[in-house]
Amino acid sequence: MTCGEAQLAAYLKPMTAAAQFTLETDEAGAATLALSGPYLVSTIGTVEPQLSGLTEQITEIDLSGVDQIDTVGAWVTCRLAMHHSARISGASRRAQRLLDAVEGAGNDADICPPRVPVWERVPVGVGEQVYAAKSGIFGVVGFFGQVLIGFGSLIRHPSRFPMRALVRQMELVGVAALPIIGLMSFLIGIVIAQQGAVQLSQFGAETLTVNLVGRITLRELGVLMTAIMVAGRSGSAFAAQIGTMKLTEEVDAMRTIGISPIEKLVIPRILASTFMMVLLGFYASVVGIIGGAVIGQVSLGIPFFTFLERIQEVVPLHDVWVGLVKAPIFGLIVALAGCYHGMQVQGNSEEVGKRTTMAVVSAIFAVIVLDAFFAVFFTEIGWG
Repeated sequence: MTCGEAQLAAYLKPMTAAAQFTLETDEAGAATLALSGPYLVSTIGTVEPQLSGLTEQITEIDLSGVDQIDTVGAWVTCRLAMHHSARISGASRRAQRLLDAVEGAGNDADICPPRVPVWERVPVGVGEQVYAAKSGIFGVVGFFGQVLIGFGSLIRHPSRFPMRALVRQMELVGVAALPIIGLMSFLIGIVIAQQGAVQLSQFGAETLTVNLVGRITLRELGVLMTAIMVAGRSGSAFAAQIGTMKLTEEVDAMRTIGISPIEKLVIPRILASTFMMVLLGFYASVVGIIGGAVIGQVSLGIPFFTFLERIQEVVPLHDVWVGLVKAPIFGLIVALAGCYHGMQVQGNSEEVGKRTTMAVVSAIFAVIVLDAFFAVFFTEIGWG
């Protein structure tokens, strides 16, 4: 056998040998467990289940027959000794060092902490969420302050204003959204007219469907549903785009070369969303009224143009202004939520999806809360 073959045989020997054990019981009933062979991670798998299943009360574990041992073998031995309250004997100097190290690293702490009762766990969880919301509110307010500072800087230096970026974002937020918002508003107008006519017909007041469609579309649903659609469509895009730029360090690169990310990335998106929400909201209201007029023609016997003329008579002008006042505020909230959460992305790509979801949810929640506030406010000032 050559030198190389001898080395290969010596290397393969512990892999082919098997770990073994014998159990001997003396006249007094004391059991001695004698381990033999290599107790390594590659060989112990065949005997470990048998060792764990021993039911005899072992008083001594003899390691004199173990020729090789590693951390896994030492851990199995220590676990057996602890379970049976047995002493370990016959360990070599190397084996004893491993046994001491494994035994010193043991921990009798619970793997899982005790579960708090539900009547304590739920209030604590709610409190933690409320407390965490405080830091989120502070972050949004601080981010809005940065945006205002960026506006001031652009006003002082008009040549830095990102006009091309603004026009591009206005196209993406407004023009590209016209088909889906038009379809949604048309269908909503149809639903409102049809369901309203069914209910009003019980009182012989089908003609009041015109009042219902006109006021609820121009005052509430037109701008509200548009804001929700823009939040899901453009707000999520803002968060994903800026978040991806954060991950790829493009935002840091912009700061390094002296370009403000607030001026070049955030402000164009906020302006585009604010401006285009006014047009989209009014467009959605008009299309919703047209959908109601179609149902009036088909189901109620109200001629199409007569329906539209009646809208001018029964809908007060301040309902139009209510929708136009709410639209830019809703657009500002949607864009602010999307850009803020996009700028908070850090760590990994999973954070992009998480922040995008948070942007949409927080924007829709804020829009609905503000819409309820506006409903009460305009009623109190006589625009109800």
